[in-house]
Amino acid sequence: MKFGKEFVSQMVPEWQEAYMDYNYLKGLLKDALKFRQRNTAAAAAPRASLKRRVSLYRAFSGLTGRYKGSPRKNSEDEAILVSAIDGEGSEGYYQTMFLRSSDEGGEYELVYFRRLDEEFNKVVKFYKGKVEEVMKEAEELNKQMDALIALRIKVENPLVGFGGGGGGGSGPAERRQDDGRKPGFIEGIWGILYGEGRVHMEAIEEVEMSSSSKSEKGSKPNIQGFRPASLEVLDHVKINVEPETPISTLKIILTSSSDLSFTKEELRKAEELMTKAFVQFHKNLRVLKSYCFLNQLAFSKIMKKYDKITSRNASKAYLEMVENSPIGSSDEVTKLVERVEATFIKHFANGNRSKGMEILRPKTKKERHRVTYFLGFLSGCSISLVVAIVVAIHARGLLKSEGRTLYMDNIFPLYSLFGLIVLHMLMYSANIYFWRRYRVNYTFIFGFKPGNALGYREVLLLSSALSVLTLAGVLSNLDMEMDQRTKSFEALTELVPLGIVVVLLLIIFCPFNIIYRSSRFFFIQCAFHCICAPLYKVTLPDFFLGDQLTSQVQAFRSLQFYVCYYGWGDFKTRSHKCQDSSVYKVFYLVVAVIPYGFRLLQCFRRWIDEKDPSHVANGLKYFSTIAAVVLRTGNELKEGEKIFKILAFSSSGIATIANTYWDIVIDWGLLRWNSRNPWLRDKLLVPSKSVYFIAMVLNVILRLAWMQTVMGIREFPFLHEKALVAVVACLEIIRRGIWNFFRLENEHLNNVGKYRAFKSVPLPFNYDDEYDSKHA
Repeated sequence: MKFGKEFVSQMVPEWQEAYMDYNYLKGLLKDALKFRQRNTAAAAAPRASLKRRVSLYRAFSGLTGRYKGSPRKNSEDEAILVSAIDGEGSEGYYQTMFLRSSDEGGEYELVYFRRLDEEFNKVVKFYKGKVEEVMKEAEELNKQMDALIALRIKVENPLVGFGGGGGGGSGPAERRQDDGRKPGFIEGIWGILYGEGRVHMEAIEEVEMSSSSKSEKGSKPNIQGFRPASLEVLDHVKINVEPETPISTLKIILTSSSDLSFTKEELRKAEELMTKAFVQFHKNLRVLKSYCFLNQLAFSKIMKKYDKITSRNASKAYLEMVENSPIGSSDEVTKLVERVEATFIKHFANGNRSKGMEILRPKTKKERHRVTYFLGFLSGCSISLVVAIVVAIHARGLLKSEGRTLYMDNIFPLYSLFGLIVLHMLMYSANIYFWRRYRVNYTFIFGFKPGNALGYREVLLLSSALSVLTLAGVLSNLDMEMDQRTKSFEALTELVPLGIVVVLLLIIFCPFNIIYRSSRFFFIQCAFHCICAPLYKVTLPDFFLGDQLTSQVQAFRSLQFYVCYYGWGDFKTRSHKCQDSSVYKVFYLVVAVIPYGFRLLQCFRRWIDEKDPSHVANGLKYFSTIAAVVLRTGNELKEGEKIFKILAFSSSGIATIANTYWDIVIDWGLLRWNSRNPWLRDKLLVPSKSVYFIAMVLNVILRLAWMQTVMGIREFPFLHEKALVAVVACLEIIRRGIWNFFRLENEHLNNVGKYRAFKSVPLPFNYDDEYDSKHA
């Protein structure tokens, strides 16, 4: 792989504009090379002799380096003069003076060095800014560690002893023990100040507690010869532990207290948050080191390419300047990485380096060949089963069978549930493929753990496995005529759809580490957050899943039909009275509203947390959708009433316009008339602009598809009513799949614009303003 492609593949996607523009500089060098080739060809045209490189005509420098260190350094061979210029304040910049601009083609090289300086100054400025940010974060982590260690001492109350003193002194520590108080941190301080062997605080070295201590199990640790942290810090901090359950959220709302209670549970949660903060901070430092190294390598490569094209020796002087600049000579980040690793291993891994480094640097996920193999195998099985079903239908003439209506009313809705799920999984796998292709950092946006994010192959594997189960079940349920002897169907085959549902639920909630457990639990967590929307802080994965659920209304109604069909119907004779039940009709309406209700509550919670009025507008959009769904369902259940039809049509029109506008303008960030790309946006990841216009048109058309129920379109000549409902549901899922790509593309570009490449991790302690100002 060429360096240009390797350079782009190793970039942090959110920082791509802060990297050196290698391809542009390479293009400038190509222009200079073309100019030289044209002139060389014109000059050498009359002669047919062998072409020789210009460097072969230079003066011989000698085998023993006789010119080394001589005054010839600034001779006529010198091409550039590099200098660092101090600007206002602490800002400075680097400038290259090209000394050969009068040479033939020198104007191309002059343009090249001007752009090279711009790129180098951009990189240096960005790097210095990021170093300042991580140093501030390091100071904040220092304060957090002071509070954490003080909290550990307060909660665990270790026995503190100090060497060098006599055996039976009657100091204040001993007197306090006589008073019945527990020996601990304060007694250790008194021992230092008043003991016989008085020791200076700075001379006391910290000694690590060994895991193989000879003390009895359950006894408090006895720490010899260390300088303990001050407990005064605890008087100036409050706990900032995020609520994990709805009950804890309600407690915080009702009590509104965040004072420390010095419990072991509080210490455990604080240590968990600090572990996450250190892991994220270590990742930030590693990415910053990678940014520095890649840019250094890019400048080295581009200057060597310049030397090769122009036959000059300018790279040495320029690369010396790069080495002496902050990106080459600064070692703050490297030292900080070492300190972070040492601190984490000591305080969070009990001194076990291998365990600590495994947490700090998780292993990357490896592609497995068996995933590809089983994907191909199950996909082939799915295609074979589809062919078998088509052949069986035509061979038996089932489309003209008298039991066709009975089958479509009872069995088809059961299997359509799995079809909708499989289609959604296929769209999601396509999303992952194109996100990766166009370098959308979806793992960072969703907050997936490193190495645990599913790739498009894994999602396709799961969808193909589900499709095999479903199609095998469909093939077993193709008998549309009742057995004349029993007047019933086979009970075993009629229970196949219910069996598949049970298997799916068992796999999703399986506690064992099989079938992508981390991804399953992440999905369950996000789903639970959607259900308890007002009681949890809403993150992007939560409301993204909520949006997916709004496109699966028909799947929820299919689950409702499962309950009615197998609970109150007679599945052996394929008969039910669900449509005649008033309870079923009420739930038919409620089930359709629930997903939009989740999103409405999420918008309300986001408005409470962020105070952004746009969330109110988004909530009103979902409220209009709920009203449209209620009126559409009422029109569907009460056919013939004109008032319902008018209300349903008007509310659906308003909801369609509002949702379409929000999709294109807000979620996708398109239709910006004053952007660099007319009617799109300034930054685009897909090279072809027509893709965006096609996506906008498709979004409008597919949004209008759900209006068919309002218009009274129930059945096409070649489609049953249930099949038409399934087709409309599939169109909505396809629209959602298209929406997913452009929604995350817009989110990614927002992160790029703000150079936001890391998640902000909540810290466990909040210092009061008085303490911050005193120790600033």
